[in-house]
This record gives sequence, structure tokens and C-alpha cells, in this order.
Amino acid sequence: MAALNDGENSVSIDKEGINGGDMEQCEWNFGPSSVVMGKDMGGIREMLTQLMSQLNPQGKSIIPLGHDDPSQFECYRPAKVVEDALVEAILSHKYNCYAPGNGLPDSRRAVAEHLSPGLPYKLFEDDVYLTAGFRQTMETIFAVLSRKDANILLPRPSYPLYDVLLAYNDIQARHYNLIPERDWEVDLDQVEAIADSNTVAIVLSNPNNPCGAVFSHGHLAKLAETAKRLGLLIISDEAYSPMVFGNKPFAPMGLFATVVPVVTLGSISNRWLVPGWQLGWIVTCDPHGILKDTQIKEAIGKLLNLVCDPATIAQGALPDILKNTPQEFYGQTLQMLAHAAEICYNRLQKIIVLNCQFKPQGSLFLMVKINTNGFEDINDDFGFCTKLAKEESVIILPGSCLGMKNWIRICFAVPPSLLEEAFDRIESFCQRHTKST
Repeated sequence: MAALNDGENSVSIDKEGINGGDMEQCEWNFGPSSVVMGKDMGGIREMLTQLMSQLNPQGKSIIPLGHDDPSQFECYRPAKVVEDALVEAILSHKYNCYAPGNGLPDSRRAVAEHLSPGLPYKLFEDDVYLTAGFRQTMETIFAVLSRKDANILLPRPSYPLYDVLLAYNDIQARHYNLIPERDWEVDLDQVEAIADSNTVAIVLSNPNNPCGAVFSHGHLAKLAETAKRLGLLIISDEAYSPMVFGNKPFAPMGLFATVVPVVTLGSISNRWLVPGWQLGWIVTCDPHGILKDTQIKEAIGKLLNLVCDPATIAQGALPDILKNTPQEFYGQTLQMLAHAAEICYNRLQKIIVLNCQFKPQGSLFLMVKINTNGFEDINDDFGFCTKLAKEESVIILPGSCLGMKNWIRICFAVPPSLLEEAFDRIESFCQRHTKST
């Protein structure tokens, strides 16, 4: 037996193993990482993969209501000007180069001009940082805020990647509730109760994933005052802005940056229906210069100099996309989503073991409560989604992934005919498994 020794780290290797012998005789010092072994690290993708593995290959066609990518469907295609802008960026040969870590100046300026209207101050190029998709916006801001004993307040239900990224950066997650009986508004009393001197920020998703809620101007104003009183930064996840189709207009959190500093996270993924283009932005809404004084802005810039940039051709296309996408495109998308939300809400009222009191006002989602006592052989949300996938080939996300046991999240951004078929199958499934009276 030969030993490779490097201080305390040693690997013992059988001599035959070096020459391709029996490697099972080796004694390795490494094993599965915490990413594999940790029970709480599985996110939405992992759960959906697990549900897909339950499908009967000889069964019905798959209806995906579990994820948030409508781009696979013909009725959810980007506007032609969006595609033309990318083609033009490629053919111009101006964007075959590396871009600055913060992003191309013209593209950052275009985002600032796009988001400034309606705000009580003006955004500038230096307030905008381009990222390789929305996920990198979260990775960046959480990494920048990481410090010893820090905690950040997250909503419940929540996007599970928040928790994973906080854990990765050794930041404690503390969860405040969104209240379903109050249109999923933030429980502001709970926010005050769980915050302490180590709380550095509060995260809000508006329009909300996974609830489909749109928060009113008045409610956001109360949240801003609460954050100011607690000395917190607000991180506003506006990935689905301004995709609203109910009776509440969208109010960006940046409206309240004169009260409390706000970092707005966004991307072109959802509104422009190009999630695979991986282009997002971080915007520091900071008219009083607090984020500059505390070196948050400097830290964001330094970190983005170290990580992978968004594709330069996508950055080059961005000004045309933001300026020239016709309002008709936005209107048609919202009309389809409003119709889909109506289908979901109406069909759910007819299924007694599923409870949906709130009609979605925005984003692509709604949350539904399962009456597990009404089922013969289903005990929780995971069992419901697993059996539904196995028997009906309908994929729905268990609410446990989002911190809401015995709820489910439905993504309704699919063609209306497919949505109706999905609910035909869900209704039939529930009838088969409901307790007989």
C-alpha cells in the first residue's frame, strides 16, 4: 500500500490501483459534499425531476404546471422586435468582446431609463449592474450582505433558492408569514417580532411568486416604514414586474427609496418571455446615498468583476428590447395570463378537497390548500403531487418546497386548452381519491 501524504490530508492507494487495478481497495479521504447530502438543499428543479421520474411512460401526455417557463408554448413567444434585436446585435460584430463587470454602459443606462418613470427621483447608469440572469442577482446581493451572525428576513411561502443562497453565504434565514386571508399581505407584526440587531435586510417578492399576489401602494408604504424603523435594507424581487392583470396596479418598491434604501432585482426572463437568455439586473434605489456610504454599491461592483458575465450580445440587444417592444405584446401576454388565472380559480371552486380563496392578480402562479382529511389515501402535499404525476401525468409543485406544507403551487402559463385538460384530470383524480361519505 502506497500513501500520498500532505500533512493531515492523506490518501492510501493500493499499488495495483495506480496501474488500473482494483480501485475499491483505495481509502479515500473525500465523500459526498454537503450539497448532495444536505436534506434541505433540494430546490424546485430537483423536486420537479423527482416528480417526472414517477410518470408512467405508457400513460397520458405530460402537462407541466410545476415550473415557470412558458416559452415552450407557441402562445407565449417573444415579440419579433426582441428576436430582431438579438440578431442585429450579433450581425453588428460590436458585441463579440468581453463586457465590463458591471455591464455595457449603454445597456445599464437603458435599464435606468426604463425603470425611472414614476419614481420621485431619477436612476442613473451607475445605479444599475447587469447579471447573468436573475439567479445571479440574488447570489450577488446575498454575498455582499454576508457577515458574521447576519440574518435576513424571507417570506413564507418563499422561493426556495433564497434559503439555499443564504445558507451558502452563512446567513441565517428568518421567515415571516404572508397571510392568505388578507390577500397574502406581509405580517408586519411578525416582521418586527423576528428582527433583531443582526438583521440586515428583508426580501419581498412583488408580483409574488408563488402566491400571485400584487401588493398595494399602501401596504408597501407600511413595509417601508417598518424597515426604516428596524434599520433594514429592502431587497425587492421584481422578477415578474409589472406582470399584473387584476384590480391592483403594480407599485415598484423603488417608490419608497426616499424612506428606506431599496435594492431592486429584475430580468428580461419573464416579461419578455426569454428565460434562457440569462440577463438580469441589480438596481440600487438610493437617492440619499446610503448604499454608497455603506460601500454596498462598491462591493456589488467588485464582486461582479470576479464572476461570469451575461452574454455580451444579449447586453447589446437590451436597449432595443426595452425601448421598442410594442405595448400590444405586453397586453396580449397579460390577457392570456388573466384568462388562465380565471380558468384555474373557477375550476378549483368545483373541487371540494382543494381550497383556493384568492384569485391571482399577477405573476404566473397561485397557491392552493389541500384538505388532506378529505382524501382516502393521500396524507400530504408530496403524496398528492406524486400520485397525480403517476396517474394523470400532471406535474404540480408541492408547497413544502416553498415552506407551505399541504399546499400546492400551480403555474398557469400554459395554453388554455391544456389548462382545461389538466383540470379535467385533476378533478377526476380527486374524485377517485376522496373519502366516500
